[in-house]
Amino acid sequence: MNLIINGKRRRLDVPPMARLLDVLRESCGLTGTKEGCGEGECGACTVLVDGVAVDSCLVPVAQVEGCRIVTIEGAAAAKKNATALQNAFVEHGGAQCGICTPGMIMSACTLKAGCSRDEIKTALAGNLCRCTGYISIFQSVEAGLPPSPRLRRTGKSRLCKTKKGSRARRR
Repeated sequence: MNLIINGKRRRLDVPPMARLLDVLRESCGLTGTKEGCGEGECGACTVLVDGVAVDSCLVPVAQVEGCRIVTIEGAAAAKKNATALQNAFVEHGGAQCGICTPGMIMSACTLKAGCSRDEIKTALAGNLCRCTGYISIFQSVEAGLPPSPRLRRTGKSRLCKTKKGSRARRR
C-alpha cells in the first residue's frame, strides 16, 4: 500500500482490508490516534483523509491508498489552526483523560475562522467525551480558532462552513 501520512510517502506491506486505525498505530507507530469504540461511534480515531474528517476504525487501508492522511502527530505541520487548537485545549481544560482529545482536535481542524458555537457543535457531533461535559471542549475550539477575517475588518459576524463532506460517516 502506498500512503501519504503526515506529508511523507510511505510504502507499507499490510493487508488491504486492515483498518486504517491499526495501520497507523501498529505499522507506523502513530499512537496519537486512539481507539475508543472500534465501531465508528465515538470519533476518538478521527484523522483527516484528503482534508475530510473520518473515523479511521471504519476505513480499510486499501480505500485510502494514495490519499493524504493527517493524524494528530502531523496536524500542526499540515493545518494552520492545529497548533492553536492544541494549545487552547490545554489552556481551557478541553483535554481531560485524553482519549477523545486527538479526535476532537482533528474534527475541529475542518472548521474555518469565525465559526459559531452551533457550527462547532455540529462539527464535533460525532466525537464523544466521557469526562468534560463538552463546555470546556467548545470553549477550547472557540479560543483556538482565529476570528473571522470579515469580523476583524467590519465587526460583523459571518457564518462558516466545515469543509465539504467533513464528516464522512455521520448519520
